[in-house]
Amino acid sequence: MGTTIRPELSERHRYWISRHRYYELKHFCLQYPEWKKAYASLDGMSKRPLDPIIFANCHGDPTARCAEAKEFYSNRIEMIVRVAKETDLAMWDYILKGVTEGVSYDHLRATLDIPCCKSVYYDLYRRFFWLLNKARN
Repeated sequence: MGTTIRPELSERHRYWISRHRYYELKHFCLQYPEWKKAYASLDGMSKRPLDPIIFANCHGDPTARCAEAKEFYSNRIEMIVRVAKETDLAMWDYILKGVTEGVSYDHLRATLDIPCCKSVYYDLYRRFFWLLNKARN
């Protein structure tokens, strides 16, 4: 992963979350591309489950299983996008790319010409995880 950000801030920092919670949320976000792919692959036709954990407690109706899986993936995708937009409406797409693909500010600057400085971006990055922590509770 390209993002080299300190995993733990001072407890006095306004966006403080514990180191292990940060890593949990970061790995949650890094699953975003997998969720999008799985969501796109579910077309309502009877298929083998992509993720057996999702289908562990489902009944035998394949259409219902598909609907439940789509809802599962949709809720997680929507949560990450919503929190990114809540973090900053002008920068949400850069934040989303950074947290879901693990790319650094330098990569965003070189490839997408991000319109802010490094300290502003990482402050928004920390804010994103702080807001996601609240949303996931």
